[in-house]
Amino acid sequence: MASQAQPIRKILIVGGGSAGWMTAAALSANLAQGCQIALVESEEIGTVGVGEATIPPIRTFNQMLGIDEADFMKRTQASYKLGIEFVNWGRDGHRYFHPFGPHGRAFDVVPVHQHWLLARGAGETAGFDEHSMAWHLARANRFIRPSGDPRSVLSTFDYAYHFDAGLYARFLRAYSEARGVVRHEGKIGSVLQNGETGFVTGVTLEDGRKLEAELFIDCSGFRGLLIEGALQAGYADWTHWLPCDRAVAIPCEKAGDFTPYTRSTAREAGWQWRIPLQHRTGNGHVYSSQFTSDEAALDVLLSNLDGKPLADPNRLRFTTGMRRKFWDKNVVAVGLSSGFLEPLESTSLHLIQAGISKLLALFPDTSFDPAVIAEYNHIATTEMERIRDFIVLHYKLMDRDEPMWRHTAAMEVPDTLAFKIDHFRRYGRHIPRDMDLFAPPSWHAVHIGQFNLPDGTDPLGAYRPSGREWLAKLRNAMANEAARQPSHQAFIDQHCKA
Repeated sequence: MASQAQPIRKILIVGGGSAGWMTAAALSANLAQGCQIALVESEEIGTVGVGEATIPPIRTFNQMLGIDEADFMKRTQASYKLGIEFVNWGRDGHRYFHPFGPHGRAFDVVPVHQHWLLARGAGETAGFDEHSMAWHLARANRFIRPSGDPRSVLSTFDYAYHFDAGLYARFLRAYSEARGVVRHEGKIGSVLQNGETGFVTGVTLEDGRKLEAELFIDCSGFRGLLIEGALQAGYADWTHWLPCDRAVAIPCEKAGDFTPYTRSTAREAGWQWRIPLQHRTGNGHVYSSQFTSDEAALDVLLSNLDGKPLADPNRLRFTTGMRRKFWDKNVVAVGLSSGFLEPLESTSLHLIQAGISKLLALFPDTSFDPAVIAEYNHIATTEMERIRDFIVLHYKLMDRDEPMWRHTAAMEVPDTLAFKIDHFRRYGRHIPRDMDLFAPPSWHAVHIGQFNLPDGTDPLGAYRPSGREWLAKLRNAMANEAARQPSHQAFIDQHCKA
């Protein structure tokens, strides 16, 4: 007979921002009765959020909370996102698109990119991007929600959002407090631990208040106040694969096209992001201090803004990597306290969401079963390593004549990634692995977009007739549908204008 679980009755979230309030919102929505949830944060401690780009799973998170999309977008000054345009990646002067959703709609078991490779070998000049519905919409600065009709090319794309991370945290704070979450204002002075087990028992604020709980969620950012400061979980440093260790961010006035996509532009010693929101444009330059100075990095950013700066530069320093334990004893690290991957593929908020989802799926009782904790750490570590490999892929597939890019092109990469690069180079096939966040079409986009073109193709292609006529029809259908849709601005004006 199974023993009766002793449910957790008190949870303390340490830190606010996106990580803290996303956690508070999800827990308050799923632990409706019998659990006290509190969050402690200080207005004196800033958050990292400077305007966020996301990936499609964020829609699942909002839907889980029962959040209305239009209301959310109005209150966070949000815009839509169909993918990421990569400029000067692979080679200087080149651009490609990583779309949300597949390229085309497969008509047999041979993927669309294989048909394109075969057609290319027969003289086809159309680019790979041209077979993506998301690309056609993005190129024309148009937006529509995907169709539910699988026969339509408008069913072959997905979307996410750009939004103000500070406004999102404020939105979720109101959501959480309406469901009973208690917020405490103050700085933490010390962490209290059980002398025998090492479990955290509470925190003492600088003004002397003591906050106790059974389960603690560390959302304290890079500092990792509980997971590292108290429990010393350790950190795996990945800067030998991802050399960027600093960023500078500046919002600017809206100017130019209101694009339904994020733009990432490779620079001499890093890359620049552009995130269009309803009220402003978010910009930042992620760079390596080994290959450029802080002053030069700021100059690069300032000289490539669309409009007038709206704030002083926000400077960040980070070490790319992850905690060796995401969950230790009765502390779970969520967000930047669990590790950091640069936002090249907009995974920062997703990693918060993923941490919360895993916690709900493996929610503990007061025994804190080591087998549950071990499974959480296994899944979290594997997912983080898979995302790391996808981001490293962009750095490895570079053919630019600057010191940093020569370094990354020549570097040894993790074995898990080296295998994927080699297999695609030989056969044009991507081999998925457990916990791959990014599906094969995403990998295809980067491999082909950054010129890792295969020496051969899928042997099944030899048994197929030429797909050139079908590909041409696909491109025409997508272009025609895109031309009929409203502009990104018009769609927002009609449905969710702030």
